Amino acid sequence: LYVDLDEKEISTNQFSVTEHATQTNFATSSDLPGLFFYYDLSPIKVKKAEQRKLFLHFVTNVCAIVGGVFTISGLVDALFYQATKLIRKKIEIGKYV
Repeated sequence: LYVDLDEKEISTNQFSVTEHATQTNFATSSDLPGLFFYYDLSPIKVKKAEQRKLFLHFVTNVCAIVGGVFTISGLVDALFYQATKLIRKKIEIGKYV
């Protein structure tokens, strides 16, 4: 059962197929040729309904993205600062080639 944003219900079905085939030698086998169907029904009902998300959800996601960008840029800045500080220190003591 699918319910869209206008609350219209649409009944749907889903089926799956598994195919098996075998070769038989009619001269040496006692198997008769034929077409056989086996059905294994598993009834289940799933309800999928669309819902609009609130504007507050959008604002929260934007704040999370902005916060993540600031965090990553702070980490990258600290990494570059520490690397340049280490290189300058090695240059001062003469160990940097």
